[in-house]
Amino acid sequence: MERVKATGNLTFKDAQQKTDQWIHQHGVRYFSELTNMAILTEEVGEVARIMARTYGDQSFKKGEGKIQLADELADVLFVVLCIANQCGIDLETSLEKNFIKKSRRDRTRHKLNPKLKG
Repeated sequence: MERVKATGNLTFKDAQQKTDQWIHQHGVRYFSELTNMAILTEEVGEVARIMARTYGDQSFKKGEGKIQLADELADVLFVVLCIANQCGIDLETSLEKNFIKKSRRDRTRHKLNPKLKG
């Protein structure tokens, strides 16, 4: 099995391939899509917890070590990559199409939003 090397220029295609390799080498198999959706929800909740305590009004509990936002965001991305692989979705192509959709739909929307001025 070909290894994807970390080059600092990891594409989504590379990331999806590397995730698939990891699953087959270490994870035995993918969890079901529904289980992965539940795991994604858990991981997003961990990101929300860090954001609320780091940038919001909540505080960390006494003795609680600082949790790394980067690691938790990577957990979210890993599960998204798993779901994409399971569902046969090319995230690189999908993201490019999504940028086109957003650019057309929101061409002036945010620029004209008075809430975003100043």
